[in-house]
Amino acid sequence: MDSEIERNRGEQPIARIIAERGLKAKDLVAASTEQITHKMVARACKGRWLTDNVRNKIRRALNKAAGKDYAMSELFNYSGASRSEHQEAEPVADDLTGKGNLTSEE
Repeated sequence: MDSEIERNRGEQPIARIIAERGLKAKDLVAASTEQITHKMVARACKGRWLTDNVRNKIRRALNKAAGKDYAMSELFNYSGASRSEHQEAEPVADDLTGKGNLTSEE
């Protein structure tokens, strides 16, 4: 449940900007040359934590739809964090044996 709280950042400034400009999620989806969905836009507005890649896609779509160049800091009140801040780290295998970088006797 704690990870759920960390992922929800509250309503973001992008929601206010979209409303002030009279835009809707469909306008951003239509303006985008990349693959974005209405759900991505809704999550951005609600403050659901998004990857840097998705936030940049949303920003570019808004810039095109609004005819203005918004900075990321104007749209989101959180910065992109590494994935490890939102999940427990899992051991990564160094090779195909799957042993990873664990110290063990072979």
